[in-house]
Amino acid sequence: MKTPAKQSRQPGIEAKMDPAPEYTKSTYIGAKKLLDKVALITGGDSGIGRAVCVHFAREGADIAIVYLNEDIDAKETKRLIESEGRKCLLLKGDVKKAAFCKKAVSQTVNKLGKVNILVNNAGMQAPQKDPKAIDEKQLEDTFRANIFAYFHFANEALDYLSEGDCIINTTSVTAYRSSPNLIDYSATKGAITSFTRSLATNLAEKKIRVNAVAPGPVWTPLVVSTFDEKKIKSFGSETAMKRAGQPSELAPAYVFLASEDASFITGQVIHVNGGEVVNG
Repeated sequence: MKTPAKQSRQPGIEAKMDPAPEYTKSTYIGAKKLLDKVALITGGDSGIGRAVCVHFAREGADIAIVYLNEDIDAKETKRLIESEGRKCLLLKGDVKKAAFCKKAVSQTVNKLGKVNILVNNAGMQAPQKDPKAIDEKQLEDTFRANIFAYFHFANEALDYLSEGDCIINTTSVTAYRSSPNLIDYSATKGAITSFTRSLATNLAEKKIRVNAVAPGPVWTPLVVSTFDEKKIKSFGSETAMKRAGQPSELAPAYVFLASEDASFITGQVIHVNGGEVVNG
């Protein structure tokens, strides 16, 4: 794979990536698995989030996208959703702020009428070789973006979710194996995994399912905006398949967990990681 240019700030712009990530495969045919559902997807403008948006729309869902500041990517994802014949609401803001998380949920309900599926997907990372280089601001920002926001969105969404609805969280392979240069990030992903399991058992009596997807290395803007050129060039080579995954290879797992096909599944994590062996 051609090595794209490193981008200077995260979360990165998908429109500037060459080669661009693949958000869907031409062979993917929707089956109305999510017909007339409303999904709120954080970090939905690009990468895995964009792929989930497009697949959900192809399955018949209307989509609310939460994104930070990547207007060009968000508008393109909106175009892709609308080309599937579904509605799309763009919600620009910082998930590290609790007030925005709450406002985004209420705006989704006000504009699209309801919310049936919450996909907590937005996240950040700041690689550091020396743990002492992880200062207070980085630590707080990473936890606020990667796990606090998941709490805020879930708590607000629970005012609207009902029997048969669901929450899907994006965790990571780093929650299950060492990632020495992503210590704070890995800690948040471990928290997401535990959050998923505990919230699932808490909501089981209400028949609201909570599951997660744990990606391995996936070709997204976060890669080119946070890693150095050497890491970008070799990204994904550590997997059994010797390559990075594409967002298009992740999104069907989210479709499955959001659909009636997964009606007896809660508190679980689907690992989509190119063959990396994990425990737990």
